[in-house]
Amino acid sequence: MNTLAIVVSATLLAWPIAATAQVKVLMSGGFSGAYEQLLPEFERTSGIKVTTGSGASQGSGPQTIGAQLASGVAADVVIMSREGLEELVAAKRVAAGTDVDLARVGLGVAVRAGAPKPDVSTVEAFKQVVLAARTVSASSTSGIWLAKDLFPRLGIADKIDIKITARGTGAAGMVADGGAGIAVMPISEIRTAKGVDYAGSLPQDIQFPQVFSAAIVAGSGEVDGAKRLIAFLASPRAAEAIKKSGMEPVTSARLPRSRRRLIRCAGRPRPLPRLLPGR
Repeated sequence: MNTLAIVVSATLLAWPIAATAQVKVLMSGGFSGAYEQLLPEFERTSGIKVTTGSGASQGSGPQTIGAQLASGVAADVVIMSREGLEELVAAKRVAAGTDVDLARVGLGVAVRAGAPKPDVSTVEAFKQVVLAARTVSASSTSGIWLAKDLFPRLGIADKIDIKITARGTGAAGMVADGGAGIAVMPISEIRTAKGVDYAGSLPQDIQFPQVFSAAIVAGSGEVDGAKRLIAFLASPRAAEAIKKSGMEPVTSARLPRSRRRLIRCAGRPRPLPRLLPGR
């Protein structure tokens, strides 16, 4: 058999293995815009099939990614907020040393499609918009931060009814349906949500930039495929799609621990707000 024949035979033998490899992903909504753009290219160039499930980065109830993993839902890769991922690292539900930061994004305000866009460019302007809305929807990590950090700091926690959903689609849906006056959520999620318009980002003084990260689930049976997917999402090749989705690529593999803004409650620990079902 000549060299060309050997190469062709080896390729034909190897291709079915790559084609049948299947990586299961559990992810929250913040990175979904970029992910949906990038996934077809990864599957085409790698020969790896990817199936994707959804969940909340943080909170309580069965919709969270952590709860799904604890209940036995099979997954090889998680993509979620860094705050939520740190909880999985502590619980040893992801393989040590496999976590990679992919992108960061700030929070913005969403209003019902076609409604006037309020001024949210200053802290006081944002505060007045929130008070006028009375009911604010948000999802997962950003909702927990609003309820436990920002609204108490602004002195309006007892004046606002905050609805925390499992996914950004649920928070946006509440605004679109008239169930909430505004939503506060990652800008990347507002851009892909139906029935809402982007009104503006939170002022820098009260901005909460979220980092979305990926990691391999402990006990994954598709470690090689999982590594390839995460490497692709963190590569320069993915940067343009990440930017188009409203996020900023994270150039370094990991952020220093001092810059990871983990959500902690002051004083006695309190249970996290229960998430409303996603839409």
